[in-house]
Amino acid sequence: MKIKQNINVAVDIALFGYKDNNLHILLVKQGFGQFKNQWVLPGGFLKDNEGLLDGAKRELLEETGVNISSLEQLYTFGDNINRDPRARVISVAYLATANPSKMKLKADTDSIDVAWFEYIKIPKLPFDHNQIIKTAHTRLKAKLNYQPIGFELLSAKFPFSDLENLYMTILQRKIDRRNFRKKILGFNFLEETGEIKKHGSGRPALLYKFNRRKYMESLKEGINFEIKFA
Repeated sequence: MKIKQNINVAVDIALFGYKDNNLHILLVKQGFGQFKNQWVLPGGFLKDNEGLLDGAKRELLEETGVNISSLEQLYTFGDNINRDPRARVISVAYLATANPSKMKLKADTDSIDVAWFEYIKIPKLPFDHNQIIKTAHTRLKAKLNYQPIGFELLSAKFPFSDLENLYMTILQRKIDRRNFRKKILGFNFLEETGEIKKHGSGRPALLYKFNRRKYMESLKEGINFEIKFA
């Protein structure tokens, strides 16, 4: 049986960052079309001669100036055949994390602006981009149970409280801090730097850093980390 199709394939990227003690998502402002001047996820149509991952990396770089080597395929969005008013479009979404302080943003091609938005304050977005972000956040929360999180999100040296706050920010719940500390330190991918950081009149905090080799081993092999909540 001959099948006639007229379906376009797009890629969208949910890039999470952590700054000012809050989880953020990177959005771009569209410069053209029906949704001109509205914020959306970075992304666009796939070229005929490129793979999905290459297309996602290209769109992210073109629209935001951000070059990410590691993108994780998240989900394919297409059950709603009217998700894009321009045509029948299936979007393959990708998930990534990054440290905003290391990023130099530059809007180009279809975007006229690019900015980090606090996750809990994301506006109503065109297409189904709010759904994509929600799905990406659900995946990110799940990853906390089987992968270490933080190498791409935190500074090179940080107090342990920053790692605790990162997890609580992603989970949007308070954790059992004593249990969390014991388990994290048991994985041996954190090292004491011997340096101290003082915040105002508070107690000085010992700074830690990730042992990259051990961290990447844990990332590859996975961890079994049941997070207990307060």
